[in-house]
Amino acid sequence: MKIIKNDTVKILSGKDKGKSGKVLKVFPKDGKILVENINIFKKHIRPKKQGEQGQIIDLSRPIYANKAAIICQSCGKAVKTGYRIEGKIKSRICKKCQAKI
Repeated sequence: MKIIKNDTVKILSGKDKGKSGKVLKVFPKDGKILVENINIFKKHIRPKKQGEQGQIIDLSRPIYANKAAIICQSCGKAVKTGYRIEGKIKSRICKKCQAKI
């Protein structure tokens, strides 16, 4: 998976198409990522104790990683990523401007 934690991504499809956000968590086994303020759902919480109030909270749910593209810091566009090996160091590069991501 080419997307890692703390990357800034742009959503390519779905109800949040065009929005961008920071990756909070990566689930490589499922091929999903958790992005802040993307794919928000409401969850109803029951009161646990007597006298406590029930509440509705907003949660982000994971989305498939192939619905997101990394935003390059140098060119500022949603890009595909590639790899460049220099000696023993493998680094991710932007396919448009060849800068390190």
